[in-house]
Amino acid sequence: MCANHVFATSAITALTAQNTLGVTGIMDVIPEFLGEQLDAVFTDIYPDAVEIGMVSSSSLIEMIAKKLKEYKAENIVVDPVMVATSGARLISEDAIETLKKELLPLATLITPNIPEAEVLSEMDIMDEESMVEAAKKISETF
Repeated sequence: MCANHVFATSAITALTAQNTLGVTGIMDVIPEFLGEQLDAVFTDIYPDAVEIGMVSSSSLIEMIAKKLKEYKAENIVVDPVMVATSGARLISEDAIETLKKELLPLATLITPNIPEAEVLSEMDIMDEESMVEAAKKISETF
């Protein structure tokens, strides 16, 4: 990446205990510390794009949205990670609502998998036609 003059930075939202069988535990960082991490990133090498993955609590989602607005971030990609491959839930119901209200409206691109798209579109995805319909609904809503 460096050879192409691209630098990746990160902010950790949680530690996970997981293996090939699944996620057995999630420990969120406190929102204030996440805010400090984001300040450190944005005040050093300002990102041309931002990618957001698993954020399991409303307070962390609110902090991310606050910092994205504060730093006028652009090219925001949100991968709304909600369910592990094993089927374990990774995000609370109230966090899903906060994600919909606070973070998804800031996104340039939303990259849900089918189960996540079903949650965001509030519809069942059974085939290619319903997949397209869900994508349109998500695009129009957020």
